[in-house]
Amino acid sequence: MTSRSPRTGQDAAPTPALWSERADMAESAIVSRHLRALWACPGTELGVVGWPATKRERAFVSWHYWWQAHLIDCAVDAANRSPMPVRRRRIGELVRSHRIRNITGWTNNYYDDMAWLAIALERAERTQGITEARGALVALEKKLYEAWNPEVGGGIPWRVRSDYYNAPANGPAAIALSRLGRHTRAQEMADWLDATLRDSGTGLILDGIHLPSGVIERPTFTYCQGVVLGVEAELAIHTGEERHLERVHRLLVAVEDHMTAGGVIKGGGGGDGGLFNGILARYLAYVAVMLPGDDRQQVADRRAAAAIVRASATAAWANRLEVEGEPLFGADWSRPAQLPGGPAGAGYFTSGGSVTSSKVPERDLSVQLSGWMLMEAAYQVSAAGL
Repeated sequence: MTSRSPRTGQDAAPTPALWSERADMAESAIVSRHLRALWACPGTELGVVGWPATKRERAFVSWHYWWQAHLIDCAVDAANRSPMPVRRRRIGELVRSHRIRNITGWTNNYYDDMAWLAIALERAERTQGITEARGALVALEKKLYEAWNPEVGGGIPWRVRSDYYNAPANGPAAIALSRLGRHTRAQEMADWLDATLRDSGTGLILDGIHLPSGVIERPTFTYCQGVVLGVEAELAIHTGEERHLERVHRLLVAVEDHMTAGGVIKGGGGGDGGLFNGILARYLAYVAVMLPGDDRQQVADRRAAAAIVRASATAAWANRLEVEGEPLFGADWSRPAQLPGGPAGAGYFTSGGSVTSSKVPERDLSVQLSGWMLMEAAYQVSAAGL
């Protein structure tokens, strides 16, 4: 049974308990529609990348490494919010399944993929004691740390042997390395991002630069802003240096001015792009809850970040579909969600290595993970009294 959720004006200020309930429902929808044992192996669980799924997807011929990293991260969110044995067990199964499906080990040829997995596994180990993550983190940390390449004027490349040095690789890698204790390298990467990819006109972070040619790719994506907000807040915590607080403020203003409408994060799509807005929401919540400082500016920045999360989550929830009692989130949180009509139009890899959107973006696991991520973010800022 499918129904359009009513738009509710009475939910102007949902309580933390209500956001927790909504996050539970988002989790439940992912579990029921997308999670299944990997190749029928006991003690495994992985996310099927589309719903309704094709036969190839159910067999995990397609699996998308970095989508699964965000699935682990969302599972950690849920376990931290409301600890349960089933949630902790699920994290372990997802981690184990990731290693099995990747076949060759924990790493691959994409530094952004590896950075996202490192972030998720570091959190799983630190907050939930998932011990199987330790070997993975050693391997991932080594890859990310050694990819730094100042000889060509860069940070780290997007993938092995690429000339493209971008925010989607350097941002999450800097967050991961900072949390693994590599604060000096993380700070070098943050400084490189600010000096190389910040657009002087808008204040937003551009996608990347080809090196050594110096040709800049100028698209501005929501997740590029999210990861830079994340690493600057992370470094503000660990170094106490003023420049990181200043960069958070400047980028928050740019996001408000250029990437929100009516306080809601704009746009959205499927495929890899389905995760972009959720990533921004995650790190806006991180800024809201974790940004240090009691000066008026830091207080205002925390409130501003929280306000975008709350407005986006309220819109996404109001525009969801309910399918058999569980939410289906829209790719664009400001528009009503659309019901996928079948497996046709599955996302596929481009020659550049990215994954395109399904014909109906709501079909993609990435889009639904962003919705779950957003509900967890809304709970976090609400629980913090913001």
